[in-house]
Amino acid sequence: MANTVSAKKMTRKIAKRTAVNRTRRSRMRTFIRKVEEAIASGNQNEAAAALRAAEPEMMRAAQKGILHKNTASRKVSRLAHRIQTLSA
Repeated sequence: MANTVSAKKMTRKIAKRTAVNRTRRSRMRTFIRKVEEAIASGNQNEAAAALRAAEPEMMRAAQKGILHKNTASRKVSRLAHRIQTLSA
């Protein structure tokens, strides 16, 4: 348990930041889930549209420190590749 005033303030700040990060991560995961569902349905156009909506969300999460930049890029790349294989 925090004893000093500064330590108490830091716990309040951390709690606020954690709540913000949780909502950002949840929002990003929702966008990814929509892409996954579109891929599962086999509709390439719908999946591509979902990916176009999800990509900026993932990059924003990377910019805000939710994900590493390379992790976000890797996820986008793998989803794009899976969408490309739908046409084949």
